[in-house]
Amino acid sequence: MADQKKVEILKKGVATWNAWRSSVSTIRPDLIRPDLSGADLSGAELSGAELSGASLSGADLSGADLSGAVLSGASLTHARLINANLSDANLSDAKLTDADLSGAELSGADLSGAELRGATLNGADLSGAELSGASLTNATVLDAVLGGANLTGVSLFETVFANLDLTSVIGLEKCIHHGPSSIDYRTLERSKSLPVPFLRGVGLPNSLIEHLPSLLHQAIQHYSCFISYSTKDQEFAERLHADLQNKGVRCWFAPHDLRIGDKILDEIDAAIRLRDKVLLILSEHSVKSDWVEDEVTAGFEEERKRGQVVLFPVRLDEMVMKTDEAWAAKLRARLIGDFRRWKDQDAYGKSFARVLRDLTIKS
Repeated sequence: MADQKKVEILKKGVATWNAWRSSVSTIRPDLIRPDLSGADLSGAELSGAELSGASLSGADLSGADLSGAVLSGASLTHARLINANLSDANLSDAKLTDADLSGAELSGADLSGAELRGATLNGADLSGAELSGASLTNATVLDAVLGGANLTGVSLFETVFANLDLTSVIGLEKCIHHGPSSIDYRTLERSKSLPVPFLRGVGLPNSLIEHLPSLLHQAIQHYSCFISYSTKDQEFAERLHADLQNKGVRCWFAPHDLRIGDKILDEIDAAIRLRDKVLLILSEHSVKSDWVEDEVTAGFEEERKRGQVVLFPVRLDEMVMKTDEAWAAKLRARLIGDFRRWKDQDAYGKSFARVLRDLTIKS
């Protein structure tokens, strides 16, 4: 239970409270679950305070010092936290629906599982903040600092991202999109190589994602790829596709990119012509696939037209070295990426690093 005497001092007003805090600076105030709904606590000295489960709905905490405070599970719905210092505070599972956190200092804060639906975070410093599992639906994040923040599993829908640098944000590819959000040109321009799953999740069409580097005057660092594979190797193909996309390699991948009603052969031919490389996943299954054979044939034709290497083979087993298939046998003279131990994390990582290196455009 909270120390009622301390709660009563706080209810007498910020001036009285701050004077008391300065006289007992070594005491960590125990204010667990107090009801301070609607209270005017602007400028209050609450650093290190224990406020778990507190009711602070509608409270004005503008300019308050809550650095290192424990507010886990606290209700801060409609609270005003403008320019408040919440650095290193514990706000896990806190209810911050429609809260105004404009200009708030939230660096290093724990906001995991927090409800930030409809919150305003304009100009807030969220560098290094932990937001995993939080909800940012309908929230507005403008001119904020997000370097090193972790957004893994954050829920997004109608979230506004404006004038931000998302380059070093963690977990963008693992955000949960319940619908489209808004992201402005300045954010796209300032942020380097945003994960494609994130861009798709906020609602950018594939055609725009494909041309973003040129639209933003950014140098394209990697060759674009058409991924050719057998559906029996779907698990590996999806893993490779996701990892390449997260590294900024633009990929065409049939399960994601074919639309209902498309003429499959026409779409595949067009996709191969528009990509720099055909990343060919070779296995006992793909060597027997007529689809893959057609795609490799198209790749050979593109090589003749362009006068440069287009086919980029990797293998999952020994079949390409043993088969009598003429098209596959032609590939044996080339260097083939080795993913035979792809289920081993370390082995996969080394093989993937080599593929990424070889898909890098040399300036």
